[in-house]
Amino acid sequence: MALPVSLQLRYWGVAAVVLGLVLWLLGDTLLPFILGGAIAFLLDPIADRMERWGMSRLLATSVITLGAIFVFVLAVLLIVPLLVQQAISLFNTAPQIAADLWTFLTTRFPDLLDDNSTIRQSLTGVGETIQARGGALVNGLAASLNSIVNIMVLIVVVPVVAFYLLLDWDNLVAQIDELIPRDHLENVHKLGREIDATLASFIRGQGTVCFIQGLYYGLALMLAGLNYGIIVGFVAGLISFIPYVGALVGGGLALGLALFQFWGDWMSIGVIGIIFMLGQVLEGNVLTPKLVGNSVGLHPVWLIFALSVFGSLFGFVGMLVAVPVAAMIGVVARFLMQQYKAGLLYRGLSHSEPKDE
Repeated sequence: MALPVSLQLRYWGVAAVVLGLVLWLLGDTLLPFILGGAIAFLLDPIADRMERWGMSRLLATSVITLGAIFVFVLAVLLIVPLLVQQAISLFNTAPQIAADLWTFLTTRFPDLLDDNSTIRQSLTGVGETIQARGGALVNGLAASLNSIVNIMVLIVVVPVVAFYLLLDWDNLVAQIDELIPRDHLENVHKLGREIDATLASFIRGQGTVCFIQGLYYGLALMLAGLNYGIIVGFVAGLISFIPYVGALVGGGLALGLALFQFWGDWMSIGVIGIIFMLGQVLEGNVLTPKLVGNSVGLHPVWLIFALSVFGSLFGFVGMLVAVPVAAMIGVVARFLMQQYKAGLLYRGLSHSEPKDE
């Protein structure tokens, strides 16, 4: 006989609270294991396919690990130095860009030189706010520099965790399956398949979309002659998993830099705008439908809300788990909605099945 629904809800509620407390208290400690688990989840289908080709699980895991290390080293040697160089150059020239902006504005808007003008007062207020926030940012960066050892540990620990989790992934799934309450086994399996499909479609597909968009924006902006085009394209691709944010931030940054670099050359400025317009067309009509699909079920507003809430509650770790947790909650919510519409609370007694006499 199954436990009463109220008692089951109590147990699952306690489990959810305990999980939230663990994430809140041990977020930094859990970070390598969360990243390692995510990497193992992403690579498990490749390992399964290699097993079907006749490889052992150990050999498949070793080949995947060596391939990942090769790609990582290649990126560090070829791509990362260029990104770091452009980022440092952009930061170094930021004061000159700000001075040029002030000269540009005062030339075309002489009222800015009047201390009593509304525009001058507004800009002064914005500057004071940025200065206040800048102090907090500098303090945060200083604290981050003290965590350089933790970053190095992260680089070492994550591949080790990912290797062992990938090696024993099928066994771990089987052991978790053994712990599922038998009365809910069928429903849990159904939800598990839907969650796996949703996460695979979104994380693997959206990750590929981000990579392609970052590569496209970086190369296109570089070929267009925009200074720091690679770093701008990298940033735009990196955050493009948040709907419209990648294009707005990357496009705004690129157009702002283009105005300083190509002022008067409206053709070049227009080319920068066209690059981002084509990027959005490419994403919306080709990349996302083909690689992510339309059955993911993650509404953009729900995704942004989840990132905001989990980021504020659990910091960087919260942002890492926001997307998979949002996908899981979405699948469970759809299942509960189906159960609700099939129950008497929604259908009422008048639509219930007649009793056999």
